[in-house]
Amino acid sequence: MNDLVNGVWEACSTPVGVDLENPATGAVTGPALGSSVERIDAASAAADELGAWPASTDERADVLDRIAAAVAGAAPEITALESRATGVPIRQTTPLGMILAGAFALAASQLRLGILTSTAVREDGREVLVERLPWGPAACLVPWNAPAPMAAHKVANALAAGCPTILKPSEYAPFGTERLAEVIDAVLRSAGAPPALFQLLHGGADVGSRIVSDPRIRAVSFTGGLGGGRAVAAACAYDIKPVQLELGGNNALIVLPDADEAVAARAAADLLTTLNGQWCRALGRLIVPASREQAIADAVLARVATLATGDPADEATDYGPLIHSGHRATVVKARDGLGGVVREAAISGPGNTLAPSLVLGADPARTTDEIFGPVAAVHGYETVDEAVALANGTRYGLEGYVFGTDEGAALAVAKRVRAGEVKVNGSSVMSLHLFTPRPAWGISGYSEEGTAETLLFFTNPRVVGVENGFALHSRS
Repeated sequence: MNDLVNGVWEACSTPVGVDLENPATGAVTGPALGSSVERIDAASAAADELGAWPASTDERADVLDRIAAAVAGAAPEITALESRATGVPIRQTTPLGMILAGAFALAASQLRLGILTSTAVREDGREVLVERLPWGPAACLVPWNAPAPMAAHKVANALAAGCPTILKPSEYAPFGTERLAEVIDAVLRSAGAPPALFQLLHGGADVGSRIVSDPRIRAVSFTGGLGGGRAVAAACAYDIKPVQLELGGNNALIVLPDADEAVAARAAADLLTTLNGQWCRALGRLIVPASREQAIADAVLARVATLATGDPADEATDYGPLIHSGHRATVVKARDGLGGVVREAAISGPGNTLAPSLVLGADPARTTDEIFGPVAAVHGYETVDEAVALANGTRYGLEGYVFGTDEGAALAVAKRVRAGEVKVNGSSVMSLHLFTPRPAWGISGYSEEGTAETLLFFTNPRVVGVENGFALHSRS
């Protein structure tokens, strides 16, 4: 692992306290290493001294387009590194790789559309200018389940805003993100950008804490767990700096009485196993008509049993191992603590593979937390009102899913679900629309993400105009 500070790449040598594993075998591959305290502080100091990217929006857009082209060329290598580190099958990391180049191209397009500048006209005909300016040095912290695509989204928008940007990936899966950083750095160098404009740091929670707690960092975008998000929020509150948090979910799928059972079961299986169940919008609660819990669980598990397991690098693999034996143990403990009857899919695989599970008969009061693995609780309901109450029965509110043959009725139910996005008869990893926000409710996060929203997050408006009027107590 190598970090990048003020234009200088250097090998990391500070132990993080974690042994990395090959998820496909469970074998230890070596210790995770992080950036030194001196390198962390030097990165913040360099970003602070720069303050902002001294380039026009058109110049920034041109450079971002160049990054997009370069990243597109490196995408196969990056997605292979992601698969190897996370255990997610290559056939899933490859399509997610579209985000890598797309994030930079979209950010460039937003700049060319004039998203950072607008005007308003006063009653006296004078124009008032609204400019969205960079907050200053920004920190982007990404988790291990799909780190490089999330890094691309955050970094592209921070740079588009003009913020000197410090990126820190998870210590469990830094390799794809480091390769992405190498590509970004090469393009910025060739464009003559200041060396402190983009920097990369490695390490665990202590490194992240040191970055976000530094008063020279003026904006923070974090995706990760609830505990980490609370720590980041507390640090940002002290310095009154804006923070963007996406902290996961316990997402419900409501199967309405008229739903096609096979279609709903396939969707539930997909939500249970995408990214090996390790994603924030995964299935948490499967809410089905009473007396049909067993039948629908049978259908879901039968669908899961058809998935091919194996080496994540193999194009034939549908479902892969969890990232680390420690995380696998955490998921199993959480699953077994729900108190219901655990039903595992008839599936096995190498290394850290964990058979996806449904838990039936658990008290809903015990299924409120996010497990972040291939586990979901099944709850039966008598009325649609009860189904909605079960869907809204956690403090999370990231994603929701409703399945029903009567689309209008399903949409009406979806509008009652307390979540940032609710899909009717769909379960893909993609948003409903490229240009709608990706918000979070409750403890799922704070401040919306999105194509425009993330770019605007890294900016603060300044309003300038000629008032040409008189004070209230002026004398003629």
